[in-house]
Amino acid sequence: MKKIIVLVCLFVCGFASACQRGQLARAPEPTATLAAPTTAPVPTPTARATPPPQKIEAKPGASYLDVTYCTPDGIAQKMNVFYPRQLSDKAMPIAVYVHGGGWTAGDKGSGAGSVDMQELLARGYIVASLDYRLAPQYKWPSHITDVKCAIRHLRANAALYHLDPNRIGVWGGSAGGHLVAMLGTTDARAGFDVGEYLDQSSRVQAVVDLFGPADLPAMLTGRAAMVAQMVFGATSDNDPVLVKASPVTYITPDDPPFLILHGDKDAVVPLEQSQILYDKLKASGVNATFVIVKNAGHSFTPSGGAISPSRTELSKMIADFFDKHLK
Repeated sequence: MKKIIVLVCLFVCGFASACQRGQLARAPEPTATLAAPTTAPVPTPTARATPPPQKIEAKPGASYLDVTYCTPDGIAQKMNVFYPRQLSDKAMPIAVYVHGGGWTAGDKGSGAGSVDMQELLARGYIVASLDYRLAPQYKWPSHITDVKCAIRHLRANAALYHLDPNRIGVWGGSAGGHLVAMLGTTDARAGFDVGEYLDQSSRVQAVVDLFGPADLPAMLTGRAAMVAQMVFGATSDNDPVLVKASPVTYITPDDPPFLILHGDKDAVVPLEQSQILYDKLKASGVNATFVIVKNAGHSFTPSGGAISPSRTELSKMIADFFDKHLK
């Protein structure tokens, strides 16, 4: 029993231990601030009243905190929006961050990928960081329906945010990596586009997946079945919900470019998960790059030596990837 509890805690609390080790950076300091149950595996799209967006002004270096992007079941979901210090007269690309935490914890200001925000802002990207509903209170597919609603919100309000709706990139780590991979491989036919802004697409143009699960039936077996039940409501290793929640299920040749980064000593999400994703993307003709980070555990925590590439180099690699595909 103790081993089961430890395993679950690795999924649920991995982001917290990374914070304690000083691996995560704070979100950029704001210059302006705005205050602001279990569902079926494949939900049916529903029409909802769309709340008016909060007042946003695209200003150099501005930050808007706790902006409501959607209100599933009347529960406001929030995001932070940051602007670079130099703005273009034309609509700008945006990079959207999705945090990890085992689908049960974390928030828009935490996670291994949060350290990449400053590099992206310096490169001239608008940056948005999302919250989403968490298990066990909200089981799958609440997580993916929320982040998809966020993309539709941004696209519907592109003029307000001064963003180009055809240049949206996403990145995330661990559970967040899983969710951005789902954004990259699924379209409306998967059934996860529900709620508001249904006249907009939730597709994205570039994906950076940091050590995210990709093939859940292959990963959530044995003792990890407790996670499968708590998050996805799975009753067995081969429950169809795990297939429907796996990015590899939906890969098609028209998927956007992927950059996949994973530590060679990750004891939480096996390296094989990224290898499976990469192999299936390449087999379908999708532009995909897979980088194995040496001496890196989960969240790129050093294990047995300095990680290589370094964390700074990884941030630049992510920004270079977005530059190539979004500019």
